[in-house]
Amino acid sequence: MAFAEPLPDMARLLADPETGGTLIIDLGAVEANWRALAHKLLTVECAAVVKANAYGLGLEPVTVKLAKAGCKTFFVADIAEARRVRTRANDATIYVLNGFSPDAATAFAELNVQPVINSTAELAEWDAFVAGQNWHGGAAIHVDTGMNRLGISAEEAAALALRLQRENHGISLFMSHLACAETPDHPLNAHQIRLFRELRMLYHGVPASLANSSGIFLGDGAHFDLARPGAALYGINPTPGQPNPMRNVAELTGRILQIRNVPSGEAVGYGATWTAKRASRIAVAALGYADGLLRAASGTDRKGGGAAVVAGKRCPIVGHISMDLICIDITDLGDAAIHRGDVATFIGEGLQVDEVAASAGTIGYEILVRLGPRCHLVYRGG
Repeated sequence: MAFAEPLPDMARLLADPETGGTLIIDLGAVEANWRALAHKLLTVECAAVVKANAYGLGLEPVTVKLAKAGCKTFFVADIAEARRVRTRANDATIYVLNGFSPDAATAFAELNVQPVINSTAELAEWDAFVAGQNWHGGAAIHVDTGMNRLGISAEEAAALALRLQRENHGISLFMSHLACAETPDHPLNAHQIRLFRELRMLYHGVPASLANSSGIFLGDGAHFDLARPGAALYGINPTPGQPNPMRNVAELTGRILQIRNVPSGEAVGYGATWTAKRASRIAVAALGYADGLLRAASGTDRKGGGAAVVAGKRCPIVGHISMDLICIDITDLGDAAIHRGDVATFIGEGLQVDEVAASAGTIGYEILVRLGPRCHLVYRGG
């Protein structure tokens, strides 16, 4: 995504003729979400996870906004993302979640960023690099408490705690990752919190981190010394099944290219999967799966699909979503309510990203990271 000038009003949005879709990112909402977590729910430090290009919404502008708001610690996936964060946050602490790679070793010292160590083999490589460079860069230790993805075992973590007897042990953070925090009553949450607390006692004096976005809402017992929200910063609901406490960040709109009348019994789109049950008016908008709207959200005769907001009202998506186009049933709108050149909203105007994701059988994370590769991109509240 390229940077774009802030867009003050809908009139200018409509004035951009070069793309069919517009993606608006509300940086003020990102900051408000971080502040809500940092100052209303937490009494410990609140970091920010900005991996995957800040969940698809722009790593550089999001980093700048959060750094100005007071965020001092950032988590990224790899060293390439760490390099981008460092250009926008000179004094921040930056952790690389995917760990240490000997092939990119010198970049850790060059950028002053810290790997999250995920195995004892990785730790040995890190120690060799630090000793060879005579550099005292710290590292986080990631212990697996039940995710069974990355991380050293609980037994390895207990043995490794003896390292703290060294003057320069090099461990700057002790962390783990919750597997089921979105489901508060899942028994694995209690198991992971208990095991992490027991192991953390062996790492006296080292800051500890467990809570992700949903983990913050599990209460103080999951907070430890540092929380690291990601999804909640970008408007994804960290409390599924409950009202979303976060502000919406992304708004996606598509220009309507044509309004056509479809007789009862006629089909719409590839595969003729949706048939008009009445004489229908169909708006064709210039967005598709190339813009991140998953084909699984198509509306067919067998199942309902997603929706779009047109002239302030929700209207169903009908027929298969294609690469560049999407069809919307606007039959229930007045004939004068919508015209060629107007826009339909696919995220925003009360249509939250989690709802968009549910219509495609996925999660909000997947929707956000796929948005806007060719849309007109606008940042507000920068």
